[in-house]
Amino acid sequence: MIKNNNNDIFYKIINRLIYSEIVFQDKLITIFKDKYPLAPIHLLIVTNKKIKTINDINYKDRIIIGHCFYIASRISKLYKISETGYRLISNCNKDACQKIFHFHIHLLGGKYLGDIL
Repeated sequence: MIKNNNNDIFYKIINRLIYSEIVFQDKLITIFKDKYPLAPIHLLIVTNKKIKTINDINYKDRIIIGHCFYIASRISKLYKISETGYRLISNCNKDACQKIFHFHIHLLGGKYLGDIL
């Protein structure tokens, strides 16, 4: 799916070199359950193309990023949280606590998530 980067955990999951519970995969993105969930539903939406941060998204990547949000809305219906609500989070760089430098979006739901952004 993406070019080899042995240090990238997402590369290994996307290419099924290590196990993760993948719930959706197509040519642009892979979605899997977070190993350490912060909500009853906590999924990671990961671009198959290696994009380090939001700052590294280029004009051509707009299709991939738009697809992330489109599929997130579809997945929210599948998990029956589209009406009750869910949160999409993407951290960018160290001050936002980005830990894995491969663009991804957290989808959280299944409970009241509080008033924080």
